[in-house]
Amino acid sequence: MPHAVSPTPQPVSMPGGVPALPPWTVASDKRRGHIARVTALLDAWSDAMALEAAERQAWHDAGRWHDALRDESESTLREVLQEYRRPVGLLHGPAAAERLAAEGETRADVLDAVRWHTTGLAAWNRVGRALYMADFLEPGRPFMPADRAFLAHLVPQQFDAVFRQVVRMRLEWALREGKGFAPETVALWDSVR
Repeated sequence: MPHAVSPTPQPVSMPGGVPALPPWTVASDKRRGHIARVTALLDAWSDAMALEAAERQAWHDAGRWHDALRDESESTLREVLQEYRRPVGLLHGPAAAERLAAEGETRADVLDAVRWHTTGLAAWNRVGRALYMADFLEPGRPFMPADRAFLAHLVPQQFDAVFRQVVRMRLEWALREGKGFAPETVALWDSVR
């Protein structure tokens, strides 16, 4: 198995607890705070679950890279991906995964986690599922703080059950907001219900 090349230098954190981000990152200070909280939550879960070093690093890297292009312009994202049909909110993950792969990242599970973190992916292993949960459960989000904190606390002991609940909660929110579902989201729900 080839060794994954990390596109960013180590150590993985900068002063203030903000994870090191690729030099091509386009993210506001608010978004960088979100990235830091997601990464910290993934780190805490991987510690509590006593993950092996390689999986722990994969979780950490997925967290710090998932929103690296979240605040990039729509035109740039569409140009990078040659994608013109999907809503702009679904483009930053695939664009970041493309940049990471171009810089030598070879861990398919990390690339898939970053690529599909907004829609979900039925074929995910724990890296993608953990990122999907952390992105939703991170403590900086203002909605349902007690419920989300409770679920975040349960992840190390009830990973699959919490994942199913997070998928359900995200789908319920999308329905309430009148949003459509990507085909990957529908397949994810079908895989966990």
